[in-house]
Amino acid sequence: MELKENIYKLRGRLMHYAWGGYEFIPAFLGVTNPEHKPFAEYWMGAHPLAPSELLTADEAISLYQAIQHFPEKILSASVHDRFGGLPYLLKVQDVREILSIQVHPSKEEAEKGFDREEAEGIPITAPYRNYKDRNHKPEMLVALSEFWLLHGFKQKADIEKILSDVQEFNILLPLYRRDGLKALYRFVMEMAQPEINALLTNLIKRNTRQKNEGELTKEMPGWWVAKIFEGKEEIGDIDRAIFSIYFFNIVNLHPGEGLFQGAGMPHAYMEGQCVELMANSDNVLRAGLTPKHIDVPELMKHTVFESIVPNVMKGNPARTGEKLYPCPVADFGIARIELTAGGSYSASSSSLEIMVVTEGGAVINNTWVLKRGESIAIFPGETYTIDASGECVLFKAFVPAG
Repeated sequence: MELKENIYKLRGRLMHYAWGGYEFIPAFLGVTNPEHKPFAEYWMGAHPLAPSELLTADEAISLYQAIQHFPEKILSASVHDRFGGLPYLLKVQDVREILSIQVHPSKEEAEKGFDREEAEGIPITAPYRNYKDRNHKPEMLVALSEFWLLHGFKQKADIEKILSDVQEFNILLPLYRRDGLKALYRFVMEMAQPEINALLTNLIKRNTRQKNEGELTKEMPGWWVAKIFEGKEEIGDIDRAIFSIYFFNIVNLHPGEGLFQGAGMPHAYMEGQCVELMANSDNVLRAGLTPKHIDVPELMKHTVFESIVPNVMKGNPARTGEKLYPCPVADFGIARIELTAGGSYSASSSSLEIMVVTEGGAVINNTWVLKRGESIAIFPGETYTIDASGECVLFKAFVPAG
């Protein structure tokens, strides 16, 4: 293995999860989808399960393996000393169906959970394992389209209004007023299945009728509940995570707007396309709306039970054409770079930088030509210039200095 250059084109990895769309990522990458497979995510990073590849003149080299051989050249000495590997994973996502209601543990709790499951002898590949590594999994997303997600609990007054306005929830109101948010959520998440069915069946039928008659909008929980049950002849057993759609904030991001999700923040992506940057971890605690492993007690243990107002970011102007989205973690930073015809952007890398073009095309150092869907890896200590002949948007992932 030999790496003479400091800049290489990067080939990511596709992930075909059931909730993914069929058209956006194939069009983004310029590939066909004759089998009509769901294209959910495009990974750019060094995750050992699906590492990207550096495209050299002679071969394609796993970025994960390259980092094992040349850690300081690719990461920088400081990043390697601090993290022991590439601490982030960059993704492009296309969300067609709502993802699982989920929470990510803190670094300290991930270490404890991983060590506990190791001691219990649970195989790392076991589908019922919660902790796949010892790392936290904060996430930063920036919308590429209209993007909808659930993010944290509504304000207390708004939850009380939901419990008052939705007839089926009236019986929950005394519990909420007496014991608060955590008690309410614990009660519905631990409710027996027959009770869930009895409480929610008529509500789902009513929401479905209201959506079909145009009475609901995407700002309303019932619209998303009805979408989940579209095309189903029978409702059957109802997922307890349906309650979360009524209790969480429904957030609508416009293209270029971002949102950070830290440890303990309950959330779920619902619809749209985005760029997501996250810590290099696979630790997810799920509450429902997924065929994957669900562990309600573990999720409850790590959930932050606080009402929040989502902090939607527009990006802070930095260099010409660049906007930075503040990420309150040491693992990663993200920038959106927008250039017009004849525009240029210059910088020097202090860590491994991965860039992906989401609109238009660009040329780096008059050598590497990138079009929409293509990505590039820039090693530390490299000064570079990006030139655009037309409208162009890139996203840059990096490790913050210090």
